Amino acid sequence: MVEIDIDGKKVEVAEGSMIMHAADKAGTYIPHFCYHKKLSIAANCRMCLVDVEKAPKPMPACATPVTQGMIVRTKSDKAISAQKSVMEFLLINHPLDCPICDQGGECQLQDLAVGYGGSDSRYEEEKRVVFHKDVGPLISMEEMTRCIHCTRCVRFGQEIAGVMELGMSNRGEHAEIETFVGHSVDSELSGNMIDICPVGALTSKPFRYSARTWELSRRKSVSPHDSTGANLIVQVKNNRVMRVVPLENDAVNECWIADRDRFSYEALNGSERLTSPMLKQGGEWKEVDWQTALEYVANGLSQIKTQHGAGSIGALVSPHSTLEELYLAGALVRGIGSENIDYRLRHNEFPQSEGVRWLGTSIASLSELHSVLVVGSNLRKDHPLFAQRIRQAVRHGGSVAAITSSALLTSPDAWAMPLQHWMLGDAAEWVQALADVAAAVAAEKGVTAPAFGEANGGAQAIARMLLSGERKAVLLGNAAAHHANASSLLALANWIAENTGASVGYLTEAANTVGAQWANALPGQGGKNAGQMLAGGLKAAILFNCEPEFDTANGVSAVQGINTSEMVVTLSPFKANMDISDVLLPIAPFTETSGTFVNAEGRAQSFHAVVRPLGDTRPGWKVLRVLGDLLSVPHMAWDSSQEVLEKFMGDASVSAVPSERLSNATVAPIRLETDGVPMRSVGIYELDGIVRRAPSLQLTADARGSTVASADAVAADKQGASA
Repeated sequence: MVEIDIDGKKVEVAEGSMIMHAADKAGTYIPHFCYHKKLSIAANCRMCLVDVEKAPKPMPACATPVTQGMIVRTKSDKAISAQKSVMEFLLINHPLDCPICDQGGECQLQDLAVGYGGSDSRYEEEKRVVFHKDVGPLISMEEMTRCIHCTRCVRFGQEIAGVMELGMSNRGEHAEIETFVGHSVDSELSGNMIDICPVGALTSKPFRYSARTWELSRRKSVSPHDSTGANLIVQVKNNRVMRVVPLENDAVNECWIADRDRFSYEALNGSERLTSPMLKQGGEWKEVDWQTALEYVANGLSQIKTQHGAGSIGALVSPHSTLEELYLAGALVRGIGSENIDYRLRHNEFPQSEGVRWLGTSIASLSELHSVLVVGSNLRKDHPLFAQRIRQAVRHGGSVAAITSSALLTSPDAWAMPLQHWMLGDAAEWVQALADVAAAVAAEKGVTAPAFGEANGGAQAIARMLLSGERKAVLLGNAAAHHANASSLLALANWIAENTGASVGYLTEAANTVGAQWANALPGQGGKNAGQMLAGGLKAAILFNCEPEFDTANGVSAVQGINTSEMVVTLSPFKANMDISDVLLPIAPFTETSGTFVNAEGRAQSFHAVVRPLGDTRPGWKVLRVLGDLLSVPHMAWDSSQEVLEKFMGDASVSAVPSERLSNATVAPIRLETDGVPMRSVGIYELDGIVRRAPSLQLTADARGSTVASADAVAADKQGASA
């Protein structure tokens, strides 16, 4: 440790730290633009100049290493004069359009100009003009004249997103931040460039000119999409979600969020929202009141139970639902007398539950891994923030290998990180490929392999990678979890992990995949699994927050199977399943209800509603509770989601899945052959009903080739093309 003096305050920091780091620790603010704690040091804005004793001139705090006994003054006349001179240079070409700038109120340059800017300018020549660029549907670069060339956006692309989509061309006053020969910005993390831009050069295209920052209320929430459980700040005006930005949490999402977390809010106010209950009468949909709709559902379920038995009723629930909703859905179905409930909508194999499948390690530890084997995943698109963590591990010397298909890994650099080794093959070949790696590990260690495999060159390279280093993991992706022989993949992964000292875990698909297992949204003894229910095994189907056409392994056959039911009830925030349903009940999305999501590491994160429900929408847990009352299901009389959570957990202080419940162990035998079930590849903006209906996301390069798009998005796409 090194001790230095900052403005008379003694501070101890690690050797090699910069003055800026010491100032942060001491609680001393030094003005800056280009410095960002998560990015490399560029030292090109010079706003952080400070007075260092015995130094001949002011030194940049972000790029000056500390030395023992160093004395730093951040508020001396010398430091302040240098900082004011830098500010004068920055404002020479700045357009000074604060009254109309969309960044007004949250602009770092604007804030610092108050303290360090002059009342007039000595620069009388014409200011430069930088023409706007069109880089896609998410980021606006309309006013690039405001850019101060801090290069935060460039460094973010290189270091965090893994793709250098922006760069600086030319020199001097001709320097510009731009894409390469007119390309668009297509990174799944691109929206973070908006957050880190210290001026109004990069702004949100969907949010642009829709509200001023001081008009917005800020409320905490949790992302309902992938299994990271990213912490969010949802900004609201007039009971409408206007913008979503990250809430910093180093243990989960750091200060980043994926674009689907940021821009999916557009769907919450879209034309496809279901705002009142609807019944299909004579082939036509009619709006009705809640009492009529709920009595219709209760009477219909009661009649089907009387005629066909309780076992003919089942529920298919989305793993994007809250923990409370999943628990109550199970209580409702089991209260009727059925065990038919399942969240595994995209799975092709349905083994008996042996524990709550999870990541196998903490999310934060992904940044520190030395060796990683990823099986059956499109890592970058399925889990953008996990990929970002692993990318940091690679930047610090870690190695990544993959066993997956060419559809999920289109090229060795498709994950925006260097892959040391990869084995590509159809899904049916993954079990054999993993068995080959196990055989290679066995050969290296002189032990017996768990199944017949061949220690070929690719398998040997992966085995040696996993046998080296200290911190390592075998991670099974979404496609591995959905695999027709998922149990064998897990068994082989467990054996490899045990013999290499690695952890083993599932990246887990949805916001509440772990929570769905914890809440036991799974078929009980004699109950039908999702595959059986979707194949036509029900007389009455309850579709909770799911759309069989898009959310299942085979959408066409799933729709046909559900269509054989005598009664189909859809509970959704959107006008979904209208061709196959008999009744639609509008339930609240995550912004309009309270609840809990459990992320991949088993962390339970509760949140509150940030706006009032739209129209006659009701929280899903309330709808399930009332249905339980109408069907005389006991012990469902709760007045709040918090009561439901406490009933489920039994202890209000619980903040994670109990460690004894978390387990990736399996006793399933290893089968090398795989049934010929086609694997459905789910695009990054197809994952759930909200992102499917977000127009701006559906206009991105990732979504344009997708087979799943909402009517709104398609219409918007056509309009944009004609323009």
